[in-house]
Amino acid sequence: MSRRRITLRQLETFATVARLGSFSRAAEALHLTQPAVSIQVRQLTDTVGMPLFDQAGRSLRLTPAGEELLTTTRSLDDVWNGFESAIDALRGLKRGTLRVALVTTAKYFLPRMLGAFCKRYPDITIELEIANRDRVVERLRHNEDDLYVMSYPPEDLDIVVHPFLDNEMVILAPRGHWAAERRVSLAELAGESFLLREPGSGSRRAIDDFARQAGVTLRVRLALGSNEALLELAGTGMGLAVISRHALGDRLEGEGLVILDVDGFPLHRPWNLVHLRNKILPVPARAFLDEMLAASRATLSGQA
Repeated sequence: MSRRRITLRQLETFATVARLGSFSRAAEALHLTQPAVSIQVRQLTDTVGMPLFDQAGRSLRLTPAGEELLTTTRSLDDVWNGFESAIDALRGLKRGTLRVALVTTAKYFLPRMLGAFCKRYPDITIELEIANRDRVVERLRHNEDDLYVMSYPPEDLDIVVHPFLDNEMVILAPRGHWAAERRVSLAELAGESFLLREPGSGSRRAIDDFARQAGVTLRVRLALGSNEALLELAGTGMGLAVISRHALGDRLEGEGLVILDVDGFPLHRPWNLVHLRNKILPVPARAFLDEMLAASRATLSGQA
């Protein structure tokens, strides 16, 4: 297999087909004809000497050889992005693309931070992916983005974790609840119904860990993947909601809710910026990471 026969254009076309799962959609995204896309993938397949895709009905699946090539293509993309960023840095420019994936609760604060960053660097393009924690971890595993924002980084990956913001989790109850305006323990609330985020989410792990350490078993009436739904249901009296303070905004009063004064609460867990240890961060990602960490240090200094 000769590397000289493989072009960057072929690799870009292959990666786009893999991402979209379709030759026709890849052709549309790349502004090429479908035959042109098929020819490039076929040439790449011939050079590799093994099939890169399996056809399963109307969908395409990567073969083991295709998975290996996609991983290699993403690594090459990192290297090239690093080169482009280095050249821009030598020119004194801040441009390029910043790719960030974040868990759903982080959508309440991170876009504002990205907006402020973009005002300082208007030539930087932002690609933002918002998903549940499992999906964000999967993207991290496959090196699909530059930086990832989450409360609970995975323990089975070789990653670098940068805490940068406090994540407070509180317990909400309808106004007039018997536990409002008094201090209670979690054990006293054990008989209440709870509305929690879905298993696997950072918020769910935080409350489950705390309850386990306190020796309390919570009655989980409903588990949802939406903070908005949790707020609305808690306002109806269906149960107590455990939610990140970042997700409250100005809705506390509107939903008729109060934050309960519970021993050990609010729970404090950091928001983290995460990336693979061997990730070559492009200049925009490094600049954003440095700004977030500098702001975090300034906040801590002000609290000291």
